[in-house]
Amino acid sequence: MPSRIEDYGLIGDLETSALVGKDGSIDWLCWPRFDSDACMAALLGGPEHGRFLVAPVAEQPRITRRYRQDTLILETRYETDEGAVTLIDFMPPREKHSRIVRLVRGERGAVRMHAEIVLRFGYGAVVPWMSRQSDGRRRAIAGPDKAILRSKARLHGQEQRTVGEFTVSAGETIPFTLTYVPSHLPEQEEDDPVAALERTEGFWTEWSKQAKVEGPWREAVMRSLITLKGLTYAPTGGIVAAPTTSLPETLGGSRNWDYRFCWLRDATLCLLALMNAGFYEEATAWRDWLLRAVAGTPAQAQIMYGIAGERRLTEWSIDWLPGYEGSKPVRVGNAASDQLQVDVFGEVLDALYQAQKGGVAPSKEGWAVTGALLNHLAEIWNVPDRGIWESRDPPKHYTFSKVMAWLAFDRGVKMIEEFGLAAPDNNWREIAEQIHAEVCEKAFDKAQNTFTVAYGIPYLDGSLLLIPTTGFLPPDDPRIIGTVKAVEGRLLADGLVLRHDPTNPENAHRRGEGAFLACSFWLVDAYELVGRHEDARRLMERLLALRNDLGLLAEEYDVVKRRQVGNFPQAFSHVALINSVHNLSRPEKPIEQRAEAATV
Repeated sequence: MPSRIEDYGLIGDLETSALVGKDGSIDWLCWPRFDSDACMAALLGGPEHGRFLVAPVAEQPRITRRYRQDTLILETRYETDEGAVTLIDFMPPREKHSRIVRLVRGERGAVRMHAEIVLRFGYGAVVPWMSRQSDGRRRAIAGPDKAILRSKARLHGQEQRTVGEFTVSAGETIPFTLTYVPSHLPEQEEDDPVAALERTEGFWTEWSKQAKVEGPWREAVMRSLITLKGLTYAPTGGIVAAPTTSLPETLGGSRNWDYRFCWLRDATLCLLALMNAGFYEEATAWRDWLLRAVAGTPAQAQIMYGIAGERRLTEWSIDWLPGYEGSKPVRVGNAASDQLQVDVFGEVLDALYQAQKGGVAPSKEGWAVTGALLNHLAEIWNVPDRGIWESRDPPKHYTFSKVMAWLAFDRGVKMIEEFGLAAPDNNWREIAEQIHAEVCEKAFDKAQNTFTVAYGIPYLDGSLLLIPTTGFLPPDDPRIIGTVKAVEGRLLADGLVLRHDPTNPENAHRRGEGAFLACSFWLVDAYELVGRHEDARRLMERLLALRNDLGLLAEEYDVVKRRQVGNFPQAFSHVALINSVHNLSRPEKPIEQRAEAATV
């Protein structure tokens, strides 16, 4: 049985990543990219589906762990009656080939360790051909995939696994390296594992020095920024929503989705998080990925793309994996990529505006893309869509979708007025005013004194908390204050925010879903905007306490089982954390950067 979701740590090389459990087992690894087939899939099954274990032989060792300061290098310390060892796990930033390095360093006494390497390509289905080379290396090949294992530990083959036991004494280091090479390419010499550690630490330390982060919550923000960097596909600048698929929203349930793609919805909040922390290179790369992804006919724009901008994200199920704690099906791909979700147009336009306003050099193509997208949006903004939560129910006139359509046209007007861009023949201001009036008329329930999830539907959802952050209405408007209070009364579970209204009969199949962590950070932001500063800080501290011991967050939190649930670690949760901290601690707040830009 895999570990609890919060018992994992993340390592990565800026093209893929792995999840390392407290027990010393790497239970998830996709090679060579985030969205490649997993070759270690024990996370969604068992050891027989692939893992890489290095741990003490003794049962129930005392375990503590940490990241080296401002890096993605994970250190897990095991203490037994015989002694203590530290397991150092990392992936050197990608040069030619991807590799995992594991260093077992003796700290005290002599500790008996054991290792088990089970490689199963094709999401746990394909057993590779294993061979031992004359120099001691072990080679695993299956079709296009090849992995090379090097170690000083004495290992042997056993039932299609590589296993062994060894003793580590104080002052001694036993290295393991596992390298991926396309099977048709020759293997290359690698630098010494200790030298690779120094190089990797130097990379992360230098990168982290760029950060403009101070204050009592610096550690939380830095860990979130490093996690966001670790979820970036460096060759293109795309940022995956999470490195995993099918970690469930409800333990044992069927709402299990593949998040190893890039969502346009994350655009503005990612940009603000990166720019406000001083990472303009990453912000520019993300903006450029965004422009390449949406290039083409606007009518064919998608809500998400692959890490290089791929459009075909066909969804299918893996029937041989039992799923995390029995949560089936295990899905690959995401059918929501074909949905119409009008809100993403607002995110794209706001991201392009915020990027230029924040100092990212303007793109020659950006303004042309803006005009094409807005001209298309002018034709479709008033049709029902699937909404921010990617509902697979019949389309509706979702309130948040309409607000974001308004935001798109508002930003188009703003870019003309503020940046002096050539004004195409358009009626964007008139459309924005039309949308604004319609939302205020059809989406606001006077009897309940709140905006509702969709036109004519008297229920709420967590996206309503984002309305004041767009500048759609001033934060002191009674309709905004009423909406915040309504969310508190209807959507809170143990003080955290649910995405969906539990009183809505349409949400019956979602009961048991965890509180959505990004929504809970949005409530922090809403509190801050409406002047409830102490409430904002109390909720912020509560949310920070939900992070695991390494500072990582999943998509949701199960308030009954007291566990993190959903894909992990979740970029959206960490982006929301970064922006909420900035909102509470900086004179220039991300929520005000968005809201104050409104002109219509």
